[in-house]
Amino acid sequence: MYRPPHKLSEPHTTTMKSVRARIEKGGERLWRLEDFSGLPSGAVAQALSRLSKTGLIRRLSKGTYYREGESSFGKTLPNPAALRAIGIQKKAMFPAGISAANLLGFTTQVSVRGEASTSYASLPRKLIGPELVIHTRRPEAWAGLSETEAAILDFIRRGGRTSELAPEETIRRLSDLLSKTKTYARLLGVAASEPPRARAILGALGEKIGADRKKLTELRATLNPLSKFEFGVFAAMPNAKDWQAKGAR
Repeated sequence: MYRPPHKLSEPHTTTMKSVRARIEKGGERLWRLEDFSGLPSGAVAQALSRLSKTGLIRRLSKGTYYREGESSFGKTLPNPAALRAIGIQKKAMFPAGISAANLLGFTTQVSVRGEASTSYASLPRKLIGPELVIHTRRPEAWAGLSETEAAILDFIRRGGRTSELAPEETIRRLSDLLSKTKTYARLLGVAASEPPRARAILGALGEKIGADRKKLTELRATLNPLSKFEFGVFAAMPNAKDWQAKGAR
């Protein structure tokens, strides 16, 4: 028996038009029910579901949608900071790799796939999409850091190799970032959960910017004095050898 397609009631049609207009005007971003205050939530939920079926937005998880944009590499991906903002089980997501270096001003490159780090052991691909590279199992202590602070730790963990700048300029810029109010102190607060190599680099950088000597002595005490660490571009620091860098002069 033929059944005509279900038609939206007039109030739902009005809501659909309002939701579509806001999304088209808002451009590339995440959308949730609470972004449409003043409209009936049931009608908004139905509108978002219908618009996802038309391809205007992409459903990431229940009640969360993403309006894709276009780049030279194709469809854009949800920003890790935006995903973090919606509070995925109150655990954080941060930019990593090229994305972190770009945020900090060490490169103008944009990662084709995008990278992020999280304290999760794993994340559902339905939520983040198949394209985003996720580095899991970051320390729980990262949850209390800002996006920039976590990006600095990721950059240090990689020995600064994602920088397009010369080693001396990379060190200078990172030193400037660490010298900002409380930034270095906050990173020292989570240093205990970092790998030994990252702690050693963080110590050398702290010594360079004149950080508290007592705190640096405590940090040095966490390192095995017989170990040597690969510092990457940070081996160019004059005090790298004092902090057990391999091959440093």
